[in-house]
Amino acid sequence: MREPDITDDLIAAHGLKPDEYQRILEIIGREPTFTELGIFSAMWNEHCSYKSSKKWLRTLPTTGPQVICGPGENAGVVDIGDGQAVIFKMESHNHPSYIEPHQGAATGVGGILRDVFTMGARPIAAMDSLSFGVPSHPKTAHLVKGVVEGVGSYGNCFGVPNVGGEVRFHAAYNGNCLVNAFAAGLADTDKIFYSAASGVGMPVVYLGAKTGRDGVGGATMASAEFDDTIEEKRPTVQVGDPFTEKRLLEACLELMASGSVISIQDMGAAGLTCSAVEMGDKGQLGIKLQLDHVPQRETAMTAYEMMLSESQERMLMVLKPEKEAEARAIFEKWDLDFAIVGETITEDRFLILHGNEVKADLPLSKLSSSAPEYDRPWVPTPAAAPLTGKIEIDPIDALKALIASPNYAHKGWVWEQYDTMVMADTVRLPGLGAGVVRVHGTDKALAFTSDVTPRYVKANPVEGGKQAVAEAYRNLTAVGATPLASTDNLNFGNPEKPEIMGQFVGAIKGIGEACAALDMPIVSGNVSLYNETDGKGILPTPTIGAVGLLASLDDLIADLPSEGDIALVIGETRGHLGQSALLAEAFGREEGDAPHVDLAAERRNGEFLRANRALVRAATDLSDGGLALAAFEMAEAAGLGVSLETGDTGQLFGEDQARYLVAVTPSDADTLAAIAADAGVPLTRVGRFGGDTVALGQGHAPLAELSALYRGAFAAAIA
Repeated sequence: MREPDITDDLIAAHGLKPDEYQRILEIIGREPTFTELGIFSAMWNEHCSYKSSKKWLRTLPTTGPQVICGPGENAGVVDIGDGQAVIFKMESHNHPSYIEPHQGAATGVGGILRDVFTMGARPIAAMDSLSFGVPSHPKTAHLVKGVVEGVGSYGNCFGVPNVGGEVRFHAAYNGNCLVNAFAAGLADTDKIFYSAASGVGMPVVYLGAKTGRDGVGGATMASAEFDDTIEEKRPTVQVGDPFTEKRLLEACLELMASGSVISIQDMGAAGLTCSAVEMGDKGQLGIKLQLDHVPQRETAMTAYEMMLSESQERMLMVLKPEKEAEARAIFEKWDLDFAIVGETITEDRFLILHGNEVKADLPLSKLSSSAPEYDRPWVPTPAAAPLTGKIEIDPIDALKALIASPNYAHKGWVWEQYDTMVMADTVRLPGLGAGVVRVHGTDKALAFTSDVTPRYVKANPVEGGKQAVAEAYRNLTAVGATPLASTDNLNFGNPEKPEIMGQFVGAIKGIGEACAALDMPIVSGNVSLYNETDGKGILPTPTIGAVGLLASLDDLIADLPSEGDIALVIGETRGHLGQSALLAEAFGREEGDAPHVDLAAERRNGEFLRANRALVRAATDLSDGGLALAAFEMAEAAGLGVSLETGDTGQLFGEDQARYLVAVTPSDADTLAAIAADAGVPLTRVGRFGGDTVALGQGHAPLAELSALYRGAFAAAIA
């Protein structure tokens, strides 16, 4: 089949700017073949090369005594003691999920699971952070149902518990939903597998499912804005098969245990191209591939299609030659393809053969580490005007406005579609802060959370970036876990717009400050840019996924309030209502500055709670909706009423940071108050749990009425 001529239109269709194409001509000294153009397009797009973000990502704290492997591998690796490590990462599947929600979300889950088990870890937990347009938008209900169904069907069939996450709605996501998938797994610290190839003349082996035409050009599509041609992009979305992935997991772990593997890499974005180039580049070797040996499920596939296919459930491995027969037998046992498709070579070449023709012959190092790197112009986000005027509203009406909104209503409709208990190690279910999973066969447990408040980031990127990390820190602390490390999924609009790039730079500065101050280094992550449709960008959404360790399950804070328990707030309340949930949901206003994040106070108050967890029956952090929403959620989960002494709007619904609500017995309340006074930690008695009424100052309503509203609002909004 004759390859098309390289034209300006074809270059533009591959997402390459004229100056980038000129750079390609200078590197190879000739016009590229069509396959070579596709390879450069895949490796140099934003999704694979991080060309707009690398400069700023390097400023993030990525090391610490607990970090075994930071960014640059398939996932981050963190020591949890006793010769064990937790391996985790978060990635986006935004564009595919908007085009085809079920498969887009499902393959997002599949891809992040492979990132974890390709390093030798058995996945033990998943989470998803989902952002959709307003419920009244004609596409929203379709997207929500499809995405939740896709996440559930893949994770449930594969057999990994989904233990947390978040779901939000805002008009800024009407044309571009966000699907951020997180996975974590466990491995022994001396049995971790990396992707750098080593040794010359070593077999390069293709593992897993066959290659088809699904997902061709997916990585390039993920690095572009949407417009009215969106429906034409449907063929760039991959199709997943969780049962094949489960077999691939078991086969890979068995293969690793056999001692056959030199290096291994998931075939994710840009498929065979990206996996082969990354393995060669990290090992400072060349790679030669013979595409005739690639297992194919469609006829007459071209070199271009095979190199850029994003068919799912595939791996690439460099194998110890003497182990070939043993390795092949393992994969045949699991009914998966095993094919030697190439070898490592000494020259800096990426040599692609198909039939008896050379389809690509490129300097491999120039494809990865020499990809373009931009210092995009940026302008700082202007300071937000302060909130003016007094916010007056009946406190019960205010609470109803929050719990009737799908943003703050009970999310059982979502997570009840996920298997949260598979593997039987889930200790704390989704719905009340961080999820907790037992480390099987030990007394330890791991806590997982995912957090960001996009309206804060838009108003003040630095404080919003800090707040995302601080809220993750608090969610882990509130279950008694010591925060270990973070992964980030940085979702922004078009970085070629200086104001969008300014949001990105500001958020990175805030995230970096908070990660350093709270000892939560970034060990892995993903950048998703160009989240725009018809020139309208999403809210800046730098999602933080974080992991914490419970040295013993005895340290877990996971109870619910009991009748007569005292409600105490750790931390100082000033009543900050700028950019608050109350302002947005009850008044339709997004005004004022984000709340200031005092990182020293975050650390002090968090350490105080963890040190005194034995005195605390139940705990939650205070964030969106402030004290009133947190107290209601905690009480409602226990089937109890709650009475808060103040009726002041700022005290009830303010979103000051570094705060926790705790439920303690009356005798323990006095003890905790004395300890707090000695430690210089603000501690305030705000009310009590009990009865069947929710009372906020002078306002009150039956718990049953509020509970019905809270538990029915989400399904009603998207039905």
